[in-house]
Amino acid sequence: MGNLPFSASLFGTGVTKSEKGSEGKFITRKISKGITHYYAPFTQAANQTVCPAKDLSNSHSLGSSFLHSAPSAATDPSSSPLLSDTLPQTLLSSQNTHQTHSASSNRPILLFFSWLGAQPGTVAKYTEMYLERGMDVLLVQSSVFHFLWPSWGLDYGLEVLKVLEEPQFSGRPMLVYASSIGGYTFTQVITHIAQRPKEHADVAQRVTGHIYDSLVAGSLEHMAIGLGKTLLPSLEGLVKNMAMFYFWLFKTQTVDFYNSGIEVFNNSPITAPALFFFCENDALCDPYAVEKILDIWRRRGVTVQSRKWKKSIHAAHMRCHPEEYLSTLEQFLNSLPVSSLKANI
Repeated sequence: MGNLPFSASLFGTGVTKSEKGSEGKFITRKISKGITHYYAPFTQAANQTVCPAKDLSNSHSLGSSFLHSAPSAATDPSSSPLLSDTLPQTLLSSQNTHQTHSASSNRPILLFFSWLGAQPGTVAKYTEMYLERGMDVLLVQSSVFHFLWPSWGLDYGLEVLKVLEEPQFSGRPMLVYASSIGGYTFTQVITHIAQRPKEHADVAQRVTGHIYDSLVAGSLEHMAIGLGKTLLPSLEGLVKNMAMFYFWLFKTQTVDFYNSGIEVFNNSPITAPALFFFCENDALCDPYAVEKILDIWRRRGVTVQSRKWKKSIHAAHMRCHPEEYLSTLEQFLNSLPVSSLKANI
């Protein structure tokens, strides 16, 4: 027995290669508008853009068992396809595509649902940790419209689910990391699993653990406040009031979907061990609502760990409390069972 290995990469049609040192390399490939795959290949793909490595050697380290103080594999935001939907797409030949896919097809996957408006440089600090330990990373980025019109969010959730069931990803163990609105998007994925449990049983069983950082939880007011702080902080109050009116006006298309999603999340078909990061002063994350979820899951027999701070910043706990955050994360990851499909590090 051992622990789930770390490391990650992204996947898609557009391809960017970032080089770390002389050996540490990963490729960024865009699957769709919001889904990207990071992976470390054993063979080189064609028509790749080489990007300089970004030095994160001064970053907080978990120690040799978790992070290395080597230069980061983060790419420059201007050349990274993480958020840009206007970058030209490079089509790989079927032969080279097969080579790069097969190179990482036996590695575990970090399914990373990022917060709204996540910037490439910040995202890289998270994916770096998992890339260092032999995992692929699937970055799933949400649009505010997925939240404002939940039926679109459900469509997006199904898109993510279908990607996970593609041959290059099927059968591979997964660690889920959902930050802020990412928890909502993951809920849209598990809604489809809950509705068709037999059809999607493989995906549910492949999740070895799931982590929630600053889960947006609580009342409709919490959701409205979250929109204001995220979209237009200078007009937070106005955005909040407009959002509350919008929820009232389109209740059957919004609130009813949110309530259904809460029910699905409370009774999630994903029963692997879970870890929650949250704080008491987060306007977007009601600590009492999170603690209620923890209680519900524990009564269902789910192994749940948590780390709560009195003061912190929404979706920025790693920056505010690096030592506590990383030690808690390391402890949780070390507790996860070994998968039958180990990564080749």
